Amino acid sequence: MAGGGAAVELECDMGEGYGMWSLGDDAAIMPFVSMANVACGFHAGDPVIMRDTVGLAKAHDVKVGAHPSYPDLQGFGRRAMAMDRAELTAAVLYQIGALKAFLDAAGMALNHIKPHGALYGAAARDEAVAEAVADAVDVYGVPVLGLAGTRHEEVYTRRGLDFRAEYYADLEYDDDGSLIITRRHDALDPGEVAARVRRVLEEGVATARSGRELPMRADLVCVHSDTPGAAELARAVHDVLSDHARSAWPATKS
Repeated sequence: MAGGGAAVELECDMGEGYGMWSLGDDAAIMPFVSMANVACGFHAGDPVIMRDTVGLAKAHDVKVGAHPSYPDLQGFGRRAMAMDRAELTAAVLYQIGALKAFLDAAGMALNHIKPHGALYGAAARDEAVAEAVADAVDVYGVPVLGLAGTRHEEVYTRRGLDFRAEYYADLEYDDDGSLIITRRHDALDPGEVAARVRRVLEEGVATARSGRELPMRADLVCVHSDTPGAAELARAVHDVLSDHARSAWPATKS
C-alpha cells in the first residue's frame, strides 16, 4: 500500500520517439499524470523530443524525471547488455546530464530517476547493476523509482537514497513478484486496470499472471505511453487515485 499515508501519484514513461517517429500520445496522456519519466536518448528520445517533452510537462505542471537505459536504441532498451559497473554508471550519468540540460533551460528541476526496461529489470535482480545505478543517482540526490522487495529497495535504501516503490498498472507480474517485460505491450481494458489499481491501494495485493496473489506496495502507479489506449488507461487510473486521495483525506486531516 502507499507508504506513510501520502497521496499516490501517477507517472508515465514519455518522450519515447526518435526523429520522425513517435511512440505514444504524450499530449493526450500528460493531463492525467503528475510525473513524467523522459527518455534520454539511449532507448528512445533525441534532443528535440527531449526539449519538447520537457516543455509539454512544464505546460501541464508535471514533474520530470530521467528515464535512462542500456545503450540499445534498436531494441528500445528492452534487451539485456553486459556492462561493468563503472561503464554503466557513466552511461546513466550521461543520459541524466542530457535531460538535465533541457530542464535547466526550461527552469525546471530534475525530480527523480527511473531506469528503463532491461536495465530496470537487471537492477531488480543484480546487486552490481543496482549499485551502478545508485552511483549515478547519488550524484543528483533525487528520488529513485523501483520495485519494493527487490534489489532496488535493498540497495537504494542501504545507500541512503530516497526510494519510491512503483506498481505497474499495465504490466503483468510473475509469481516471484518480478515484472514480465515484453518487447510490445498488449491493449488492456481500462476498467480492469482501474480495478487492479484499486485493489493495490485498498488491500495491498496484486495478482500474478498465474492468478497467485502478491503483496504489493505502491507509492506510485505507472502506465506506459506505448501501451495501446494509454491515454484512456491514464484517465482511468487517475480517477482511481483521485478517489483514493479524497477518501483518505478526512482520516489524515489534523
